[in-house]
Amino acid sequence: MVTVVGVRFKKAGKIYYFDPDELPIQIGDYVILETVRGIEFGEVVVGKKQVSENEIVAPLKKVLRIATKEDIEHYNNNKENEAEAFNICLEKIKEHGLEMNLIDVEYTFDNNKIIFYFTADGRIDFRELVKDLATIFKTRIELRQIGVRDESKIIGGLGPCGRPLCCSTFLGDFEPVSIKMAKDQNLSLNPTKISGICGRLMCCLKYEQDVYESIRSELPKVGSIIMAEEKEMKVAEVDVIRRKLKVKMKNADGIEIFKEYDPEDVTVIEEKSEEPDEENLIVDEIFEDDFIK
Repeated sequence: MVTVVGVRFKKAGKIYYFDPDELPIQIGDYVILETVRGIEFGEVVVGKKQVSENEIVAPLKKVLRIATKEDIEHYNNNKENEAEAFNICLEKIKEHGLEMNLIDVEYTFDNNKIIFYFTADGRIDFRELVKDLATIFKTRIELRQIGVRDESKIIGGLGPCGRPLCCSTFLGDFEPVSIKMAKDQNLSLNPTKISGICGRLMCCLKYEQDVYESIRSELPKVGSIIMAEEKEMKVAEVDVIRRKLKVKMKNADGIEIFKEYDPEDVTVIEEKSEEPDEENLIVDEIFEDDFIK
């Protein structure tokens, strides 16, 4: 077991583990760390705890120090400079006539690099833009093309539910979301009903999926043959939330009706095997956000 603390570099960003190195670190402290991008400023969101070695990325880097008043002032100054750099980059993009949308600007804490995040429909030749920016800022310039999910995470906004976007408030990682999840939850497959403002399937489809899968595994599938009231019948619908089975049958007048049964009151004679189809296997596109801390 290894002692670590969890650090975030951005609001709702990924949590990275670091070695506290016997420093009196508490949740909420700002710390200075060494990362692959250089010296960084982060906030401790997970206090000291023991984790297994397979949960960390070796080599585990140490926290250099708890941030001083000067460190915090420097970080705040960088944030102010980012706003200025954003406007300058917008002007240069316009000058070069580049079809790209600037989303965010980030200074590394040691000011060795400025990262510009943008979206575009395809590949962009921004070599001349980088030269201009390097001349202005006298430091390393990096342009990162990101996806629509990452764009929503950075900009924020309100989701179809009326609440602030999950990705910009608490989701550290994007998880794969598929059409099958909407089907399992009996949701409308209308894209406008199950898509977020990013245009991708809503991340919240994943929240209850494990519960639906667990309950469905205990119930007969649609199309299965069951025995109830000494009659054989086929399952027409499964109500996961109410844990009910619906079957189609004819009444005394020969009219087709639906009747509900509890799973405990039926016997499964023939279980239908669920065959995957191409539509169920379509997984929504995910853009990794390793570079967006």
